[in-house]
Parts: sequence; structure tokens; C-alpha cells
Amino acid sequence: MKTKVYNLSGAQVGDIELSDKVFGVRAKPGVVHEVFVQQTNNQREPWADTKGKGEVRGGGKKPWAQKGTGRARHGSIRSPIWKGGGVVFGPKTERNYKTKINKRVKREAILMCLSDKAKSERILVLENFSFSAPKTKQFIEFLKTVPLKSKKYLVLTAEKDSAVLRMTNNIKTIRTMRAADVNVMELLKYDAIITSIDGVKKIEDVFSK
Repeated sequence: MKTKVYNLSGAQVGDIELSDKVFGVRAKPGVVHEVFVQQTNNQREPWADTKGKGEVRGGGKKPWAQKGTGRARHGSIRSPIWKGGGVVFGPKTERNYKTKINKRVKREAILMCLSDKAKSERILVLENFSFSAPKTKQFIEFLKTVPLKSKKYLVLTAEKDSAVLRMTNNIKTIRTMRAADVNVMELLKYDAIITSIDGVKKIEDVFSK
């Protein structure tokens, strides 16, 4: 599969061949969904917490005598059947939502998302990211010149690029990360990918093994 290569002025300067092993994989929605759910589960924090009978304050004395009152016997006003008492089988912060998934399945899901972006022409390949100055305004002007228009962009650099990070940090609709760190959640969240020739080579090198 071939795609066009552009410079920082938005002009086409050539073509690049994309590996079918990475950008030509048939999509299986079920696999992608499974990996996406696993990622969201692993980010989930167990905030809900309830107190059992032994954790609720008070209730050390019997509310009334065991016998002779004509009422049901009770040992504590903090019993779960009392208002203000403990909670039976309530949620606890010790709960672990994390799930495991096979590395091969996770890798396949990433390839499927990359392939979908490539087939729908949602990948913009640049010669490089050699901007004259690491300024946000310059990157915004650059986006106006590119042929790929989108509401959200995922910028993938071959290695950690401090200049590109500085340019895009203040733009809420753009996420910049290393190509090797790309994952299903980010690929689904952002409509289009902007990368360089080196970025494409890095993606193919990491995910074609």
C-alpha cells in the first residue's frame, strides 16, 4: 500500500510504501473491543468504599435488654438491619478491576486500528518534524496547510521529540507520543494520525515482529 509524503508546507514531495503486515491487516471489531475494554479496566480506580458493622462508629452497648421488653433482641444499633448501620457486601477500595490480555492479541488490535486508519486515508506522512521554531502558533499554521482535515490528531514521532511536544502541549485536540507507545485507546480516540517517514519505519519495526 502506498501513501503520499508531504513537507511542512503541505506540498506533496513523494510517496512511501506501507507494509501490509502493519497497515494491511483485516479488522476484527471483537478483538479491538476486547483490548479497549482491558485498557479502560486497567485505568479504573476503586473509589467506592462502604463500612461494615465492625467499622461503623458507635453501637457498643445493647439498645435494650435481651429479655423482658417484648421487643426483638438486638446486640447493636450498628447492625446492618438498623438505619445508620453497617453495609452488607458493599463495595470496597480493595477491589481490583485490572484484567489481563495476551500480548499477541493486543498487538493485533493495534495493527487493525492502524490498518483502518491507512485504508480510510487518515494517516498523514511528513518528511520530518524539523520546524524552524518549537512554537504552538507555527504548528497551528502548519495544520491549516495539510490536506488531511480532522477534529483530533494523534502525532506519532519516531523517538521522544521535545520540540514537537512543546508545540502541541497547549492544543487540546492533539496528542503527541512516541510511535512505539501507540495503543488502541489513543488510536480510537483520535480521528487522524500525523507522523514522519521515520515514524512509519519505527511503527513497522516495532509491530511487524
